[in-house]
Amino acid sequence: MTTRRNAIAGLLGSAFLTATGLSACGNSQASASGSQVKELRYQGSVGSVTLPELAADLGYLGDVTLKWIGNTISGPQDIQAATTGDTDFGGAFNGAVVKLAANGAPVTAVIGYYGVDKDTYTGYYVLDGSPIKTARDLIGKKIGVNTLGAHHEAVIKTFLAKNSLTDDEIKQVELIVVPPVNTEQSVRQSQIDAGALGGVLRDKALTRGGIHPLFTDFDLLGKFTAGSYIFRNDFIKKNPDTVKTFVSGVGKAIEWARTTPTDQVIAKFQEIVKKRGRSEDDSSLQFFKSYGVAGKGGVITETEFQTWIDWLTRAGELKKDIKAADIYSNRYNSFAEGGAA
Repeated sequence: MTTRRNAIAGLLGSAFLTATGLSACGNSQASASGSQVKELRYQGSVGSVTLPELAADLGYLGDVTLKWIGNTISGPQDIQAATTGDTDFGGAFNGAVVKLAANGAPVTAVIGYYGVDKDTYTGYYVLDGSPIKTARDLIGKKIGVNTLGAHHEAVIKTFLAKNSLTDDEIKQVELIVVPPVNTEQSVRQSQIDAGALGGVLRDKALTRGGIHPLFTDFDLLGKFTAGSYIFRNDFIKKNPDTVKTFVSGVGKAIEWARTTPTDQVIAKFQEIVKKRGRSEDDSSLQFFKSYGVAGKGGVITETEFQTWIDWLTRAGELKKDIKAADIYSNRYNSFAEGGAA
């Protein structure tokens, strides 16, 4: 099974490639020509619409275009791809961004893009009748998550720590990587003892009954922005106007989705998925409620990173001291005081 150390090693290797100039050749060419990159390579998500895709369709990205190169279900993989230069931006849970930066990757978080609120949250579900009633009951049990070293792992371990489990006891709770579409079935067949379910997968599972949440991340932490988009620092330096256009456009898309009636947002999503022609099942779009972003226009607050710096420090997973202010910047966001014009 993949370990957190392996994940961190991969991110560290990515940082080394970027720092030594072995990646992002396309951006160097753009800089040499005296022009800024106007086409941003990115990874999408099957059957859903990302904020940059929404911003592009709404016309909020101006002369900046997007180039889809594939899909991902892993935030750590997405920001690793951006760090190595395989894509131009990526998004992940803020704790994963902290670990990436702490291991030397020259990246900056520029805007929040997903979060947790009363409508958009992840629950950690067990079967009705399960003997698992408390955090302590998870010792020696298996919990299914979509990837290691990201949102679910941090939330689960925060839940365990807040319920007075020791570090040794927390290590006895085994996290198993399970594709999100298989999590419900794995719980029902008792292949895992609990599983992380959010969005449409959670809603569909609940309509079938027989499961309930041991806890949710909203119950545990309240409303918060959980993940951010990052760019490499060299990309930002060479393409500041492009970054400003992207960040402010995504910020506008966040507010459009927040203030537009949900049925109209869903209709727009369905239109976008149909136009891109990737033969996707768009049935999950009807369950959309919100992106869960806390700050207006995706503006980042220090707490959104400091929370995970503190947690990772206590867990002994950071190799050096790092400050939240060194990881993110709102200067490219028109919704922030002193941000882009």
